Amino acid sequence: MFQRLLVVCTGNICRSPVAQAMLTRALPGRDIGSAGLGALVGHGVEPTARALAEADGLDVADHAARQLTREMLTAADLILVMSSGQRRAVGELAPEALGKTMMLGQWLPGSSDIPDPYRKSREAFEHVHGLLRNATDAWATRL
Repeated sequence: MFQRLLVVCTGNICRSPVAQAMLTRALPGRDIGSAGLGALVGHGVEPTARALAEADGLDVADHAARQLTREMLTAADLILVMSSGQRRAVGELAPEALGKTMMLGQWLPGSSDIPDPYRKSREAFEHVHGLLRNATDAWATRL
């Protein structure tokens, strides 16, 4: 069973912390974390992403962005990324982790990439939030 999950995005302030909160709610008792390939270390969840998360009943108030490390990748049982480029980057950082690195949007119809809404419109954030909800729901039924 996958006990330790790690959700990865770019800055660890928009997609991965929200997906982490969604998975934490759906999979109680699991160790679920998040990190960024180019994290804005120490920053909280981006205000629009936070507002949408809180409207969805998620608590992201205590999140502080952290940089992805090889140690995090090694410790995780399953690593969920937002794009194929991020999957490649994980493989460059820790080649042994590539086999346990999957796309968060793998079960979504169409493209499995979940776009980065950073510095985009509220509508872009709403679209991504919906993708995250659908993707995490799909993973939760399979884990």
